Amino acid sequence: MCMCMCMCMATKTITIMEDAYKILLNRKHKNESFSGVIRRITGEKKDIMRFAGAWKHLKEDEVKDMEKRIDLIRRRSTRDLLKKLEKNDLS
Repeated sequence: MCMCMCMCMATKTITIMEDAYKILLNRKHKNESFSGVIRRITGEKKDIMRFAGAWKHLKEDEVKDMEKRIDLIRRRSTRDLLKKLEKNDLS
């Protein structure tokens, strides 16, 4: 006796604006489908309150230093993303 099991996933076609496509493309990992990108970036959010008090042991100057570093990382990340988007516009 032979038993075969077939699981078929339904597909849907969606229309998105060019800028949204470029954002998804830039977030897409190698060998990742666009469905995978959407699932990954829209997944369940974690409760931010689990971080409450995480820095309570730090001194005020250490907190300020940490905030400056976070700001720098965010600015660099934004700059890099804008460069990637600009590069794709020229392609």
